[in-house]
Amino acid sequence: MHSQLTPDGGARTPVTVRTFTQRFSSTRRGARLARYLALQQLDVWGFPYGGEVSDAAALIVGELAANAATHGHVSGRDFELRLRKLPGSARPGMLVIEVADTRTERRPPGPGPLVVPPADAEAGRGLVVVAALATCWEVRDRAPIGKIVRAELHL
Repeated sequence: MHSQLTPDGGARTPVTVRTFTQRFSSTRRGARLARYLALQQLDVWGFPYGGEVSDAAALIVGELAANAATHGHVSGRDFELRLRKLPGSARPGMLVIEVADTRTERRPPGPGPLVVPPADAEAGRGLVVVAALATCWEVRDRAPIGKIVRAELHL
């Protein structure tokens, strides 16, 4: 539990931060399971299946998990999904989606202008989808090894 200052800067009040963390095998099956469990957790938190938040999060988790299983795969290592629902003061809050893998040397391009692949390309649209849906996203180092791709959705 975290604390938050009142609007007048006075006493702190307790704030609940909801967190879901799970590791998955770095396979296509693991990526599908990550997406499925993320949707279930969001439903528990009050974001029903088929809603705007649920649909956007499903696409983001699906893309990041698929990238972790495909491009971040290290034999014998899993990837990790973390969801955090943070309360907000001026807004209803924020959903933070983080997917971590142990492959340090293969990093996606940082946020900014992404190159959209040709219409007949079979791959390369994942981060374009993430950038279109997320409020913001970034790539961070993961200690002691690997990277974390983090996306935020303002609720």
